[in-house]
Amino acid sequence: MQRLVGLLKERGETLATAESLTGGLVGAALTDVPGVSAVYRGGVVAYATDLKATLCGVPEELLAAVGPVHPDTAAALAMGVRERLGATYGLATTGVAGPDPQAGVEAGTVYVAAAGPDGVQVRKLALSGDRTAVRRGSVQAVLELAAELVAEELA
Repeated sequence: MQRLVGLLKERGETLATAESLTGGLVGAALTDVPGVSAVYRGGVVAYATDLKATLCGVPEELLAAVGPVHPDTAAALAMGVRERLGATYGLATTGVAGPDPQAGVEAGTVYVAAAGPDGVQVRKLALSGDRTAVRRGSVQAVLELAAELVAEELA
């Protein structure tokens, strides 16, 4: 995470987060890093499906067609928060933390996304363990994806 923050600082770039199942844990992890205020614009916790549209700009038609736990929804969340919060990069998490399935989606199914100036990348995760383990794994995965995307765009 220090590397991610360092790269963003070096380049004068910023980051914003849109979180569903992680409920603010990504923002909390980022704000644990000294100096992150130079790069972290803020975050939106959009737990309810309708807030994904109203706060993060996910098209309502997309949510109606595929639901909140889908790679296209994760991508739209990342792009939407990037745009709405005026950041260089947007990160997003959406999925089912469990313990029970939700709308036919198994617990542990998570999509993380990172959007930047050159596009968006989405990763599907199949995490095991309890709610805490799924949520922690989601935070780690989205921050790793962000670091990879920022480093790629540096090249």
